Amino acid sequence: MRPIQATISTGALQHNLTVVRRHAKTAKVMAVVKANGYGHGLIHVAHALNSADAFATLNLTEAIDLREAGFEQEILLLEGAFDEEELRIAASFEISLVVHNAFQINMIKNVQLAKSVNIYLKMNTGMNRLGFVPSTYLSAYEQLSTCDNVSSITLMTHFATADEAAGVAKPLARFTEIIKEIDAPISLANSATILLHPEAHADWVRPGIMLYGATPVSGTPAANFDLKPAMQLTSQIISIQTLAQGDSVGYGEKFTATKATRIGVVACGYADGYPRHAPNGTPIAVNGKITSTLGRVSMDMLFCDLTDIPEADIGAAVELWGVTVPVDAVAEASGTVGYELLCAVAPRVPMSAVA
Repeated sequence: MRPIQATISTGALQHNLTVVRRHAKTAKVMAVVKANGYGHGLIHVAHALNSADAFATLNLTEAIDLREAGFEQEILLLEGAFDEEELRIAASFEISLVVHNAFQINMIKNVQLAKSVNIYLKMNTGMNRLGFVPSTYLSAYEQLSTCDNVSSITLMTHFATADEAAGVAKPLARFTEIIKEIDAPISLANSATILLHPEAHADWVRPGIMLYGATPVSGTPAANFDLKPAMQLTSQIISIQTLAQGDSVGYGEKFTATKATRIGVVACGYADGYPRHAPNGTPIAVNGKITSTLGRVSMDMLFCDLTDIPEADIGAAVELWGVTVPVDAVAEASGTVGYELLCAVAPRVPMSAVA
């Protein structure tokens, strides 16, 4: 069996949930576990985060998987139902729904449901992705509040610049002005908002990436927020090559040695989820020592510099990201974000949970 594997630390997940509660104080916590728990394994993550007050998923299948695994918390579909059949199934499993357009309101008003549903009514406060614009939000609320198929309504928005200089002041003011006459629970805060904007914590917070130990704030390491990496992606050296000055390695000869260079070949490539566009110099650890990648990432292999790690031989332990190499450092070198790398770990990579 190839040596690459992903190990998920349940202790790190639980620690990060504690960090959320430390910041959120009295707010309830809805743990976002969409995209297979941000690539960490939905059920692994849910068991580790079982003390969360609720879960949020993207698709109905994930929500049902949680119910059938015995989770009794509220579960929210972040994009709502896409058709009447999904709506009926969601209601039967007591799954809550985001409502963000008139089509969904009409569907809820006209379908026959065995049970009424909890609704999270989303306002578009400037992200221009999902949600009712402020001028139509009260009408949407009134339609749902008089609908027999609706058991409760939570007011909701999502901030586009919580991690940037613009912050949340403008969209928060827009939201607050519209809902000032409504007495209902409120959910606003994603990970960056939880960490940076306590004025927007409201009744429910929705942590995502911070639960997995990656940073939601570009330029600020996760460790600065006392977050611990939940995933460690590891492999081994499977071959060693020694390059003379002028020799190259890998497709396209993207690295050419300027001196004698000892190269380690690692059993990990873009088919495993490692970014193909990771450049020369992307951090990687061998035997616990930081070094760098060299050359172009292949489908099943990549290369690293072993020149200053003479003790490393075939079978030496490699960390692609995790405890020694933050996933955000790999992401930054590769021109992307930690979210993408974690979610992109391929199904062929064995994954296991440890305490």
